Amino acid sequence: MRIVKWLPTLGSVVAGAVLASSAPIGAARAQQQAQQTYVMKISTPTIRDIPDKWAEGFGAAVEKESAGRIKAQLYPASQLGSIPRQIEGTQFGSIQMEVVPPDFMVGLDHRFEVLAAPGLVSSQAHGQRISADPAVLKLMLGLGADKGLHGVGLFMAEQSVLVTRMPLRHLADFKGKKVRIFASQFQSEAFGRLGMTPVAMTLGDVLPAIQQGTIDGAVTGIGPVANFHMVDAAKFATQTGHPAIFLIAVVNKKWFESLPKDLQQIIEKEAAAQSLAVNPYAVEQVKQSEASFTSNGGELITLPPSEHEQMMKTIASVATDVSSKNPPLAAAYKIVAEAAARVR
Repeated sequence: MRIVKWLPTLGSVVAGAVLASSAPIGAARAQQQAQQTYVMKISTPTIRDIPDKWAEGFGAAVEKESAGRIKAQLYPASQLGSIPRQIEGTQFGSIQMEVVPPDFMVGLDHRFEVLAAPGLVSSQAHGQRISADPAVLKLMLGLGADKGLHGVGLFMAEQSVLVTRMPLRHLADFKGKKVRIFASQFQSEAFGRLGMTPVAMTLGDVLPAIQQGTIDGAVTGIGPVANFHMVDAAKFATQTGHPAIFLIAVVNKKWFESLPKDLQQIIEKEAAAQSLAVNPYAVEQVKQSEASFTSNGGELITLPPSEHEQMMKTIASVATDVSSKNPPLAAAYKIVAEAAARVR
C-alpha cells in the first residue's frame, strides 16, 4: 500500500484556518439561537370571539412547546390598526401574525376571496370540513408567499348574518339597502344582485357607520354583533347563511424564516392543531352569541324557505361569472368547489 504524504499548500492552510475558526462561530450562533426568545405579536379584529380563541390556544401552545422561547402577545379588537393596517403590519414585519378573514387580502391576490363564493358552504360543519381539506389548505396557505406572508392556519368561524337597523323579513326588503361587506368581489356581486348597495368596510368602522346612518346594516358574524353590542344600533339580524366566514392565520415570512427550524415546526404544527381544536368552540360560540343578541333585545330573522331558495338561485352563478374573467381565480374556485363537493 502506497502512503501519500499530504504537504499543505498556502491555500489549504488558509482554508483549514477558516474552517477551524468558523466551526466555533457556527456552534456559538446555534447556541445563541437556542437561548434567544422571540416576541410574537398576534393581531385579530374581533374580541372574545372565535378568532381570539384560536389565537389564545395557539399562543399558549407555542409558548409551552418552545419552553418560553416564543413569547406570544395577543392584540384583539384591532388594537394594532384596522384590518388593512393589520395586513400591512404583518406583511412588513411590525406584526408577526394576523388572524383575519382572507377576503380582506384580495389586494395582495384575488384568490384570497375564493372561500366567499356563494353557495360553497352549506353549514358550519361543512365549512369546517372544507377548511381542513388538504387541497384547500395547500391553496390558501400558499397565497401571499410572494408578498411577504407565510400561511400557517385556516378555519371556519361561522355563517354570516345581515345585521340591520330595520327588519329584513323578505327579499323585497333587501332592495335599496346600503350594507357593509368584506372586500370581496364575490360579495359585492352577490348582494348587488339582491338589489343592495354593497360597501366594503373594515369591522372597526361598522358600528359607528350604522349609528350615523351611513349604512343600513352589515354582513358580519353573529359573534361580532354580540361582542361589540351592535344591538344598541341594529336590532335585527337576518340569517342568510351566506357568505361563510373563514379565518386565515399568516405570519411575516421574513420573521418566520429567521427562526430556528424547531420553532418554525412548532408554529406550523400548533397552528394546524388549533385550527381543528377551535371547531367545537366555534359551534358553541355561535349559539351563545345568538342567545346574547336576543336577550339584549335583538331579533333573529329567517327568510321564508321559498324566498331563501330564490335568493340562492339569484346568486348561484356569481362565483363562475366573476372567476371566469380571472384564470387564476377560476382555478382556485375549481379547487375549493371540488373540495366542498368531496366533503359534503
